Amino acid sequence: MSDANTPWLPVPDPVKRSVRSVHTALGQATRGVRALPTFVVAGAQRCGTTSLFRALVQHPQVFGPPLRKGVHYFDTDYHRGLDWYRGHFPLRVLVRAGSGRPRIEVGESSPYYVFHPLAPERISRDLPGVKVVVMVRDPVERAYSAHSHELARGFETEPFERALELEPERLRGEEERLRADPAARSHSHQHHAYLARGRYAEQLRRLERHVGRHRLHVVESEAYFDRPEQVFAGIEDFLGIAHCDRIRFARHNTRPRDPIPVRLHARLAEHFAGHDQDLADWWGRDPQWRR
Repeated sequence: MSDANTPWLPVPDPVKRSVRSVHTALGQATRGVRALPTFVVAGAQRCGTTSLFRALVQHPQVFGPPLRKGVHYFDTDYHRGLDWYRGHFPLRVLVRAGSGRPRIEVGESSPYYVFHPLAPERISRDLPGVKVVVMVRDPVERAYSAHSHELARGFETEPFERALELEPERLRGEEERLRADPAARSHSHQHHAYLARGRYAEQLRRLERHVGRHRLHVVESEAYFDRPEQVFAGIEDFLGIAHCDRIRFARHNTRPRDPIPVRLHARLAEHFAGHDQDLADWWGRDPQWRR
C-alpha cells in the first residue's frame, strides 16, 4: 500500500476494512519515521468537510491518511497517544522537500475537533505551528442535515423537532464531564448537538485562543459549493501550496431529504440570529446565509 495519496476505492466495505486494517498495522510498525500533520480540517460537521478534503488530497502537494479522511485523535482517541496518531500518516521521507520537489503538506479532517472542548488545546500542544481550516454553514440547514445524518447512521431515533426539544437535557453536564475526564466520551455531545454545533463564534474563539487567528482559515460551505475554484484558491494560499488547476470538485457524503418546513426554518433562524451576529462580529463580515 502506497503512502502517497490513495484514492477512495469503489470496493465493498469488508474489503476496505481489511485493507485499512493491514495499512494501520503497517503504519503503527513504522510510526517512528512518519510525519505529523501540518494542517487539519477541524469541522464543522455537515458543512462539506468530506467534499473539501477529497478535493485537497487531489493536490500534488497534499497527502492525507490513506483510505480515510480523519483519525479522530484529538477528540475521541487522544488516550492512544501521539505515536499512535503519527502512525496514520505518510513517511517523512515522502513529504520533505528536496531535489527540486516542494514540501508536501500533510493533513486530516475530523469534524468533531471544532466542537470538542479539549480538542483545540490538544491540537495546539501536539502540533505546534499547525494550520486549521474550519467550514461553516447556515446553522439551520446544518442542524437539519446533521439530524438526517445521525438518523441514517442509527445514532438518533427521534424526529427532528423532538430531538431539538431533548437537546438541552441530552447535553446537560456533558461538556463538563469531558473536561473533567480526558478519556471520557459522550454519545450525545458528539451526535445530538444539533443547535449547539451551530454556535460557531464560541467554537472559533476557543480555537483562536489556542492556535492563533493567523493560523485559522474559515470557509463558508455555501461559497465553497457556489464558487469552488475561487474558495479553493484561498485555501491553497493559506496552506502555502501552489495553485493546481486539475482539481475535480464534487459533493460527497450527501443524503436526500425533504426540505425543512418553512415554519420550523423561520423559528430556528430566529434562534440563531444572535449567534450569527456573534459570528459576524468575530469575522468582521456577515456570513453568506445572512446576506
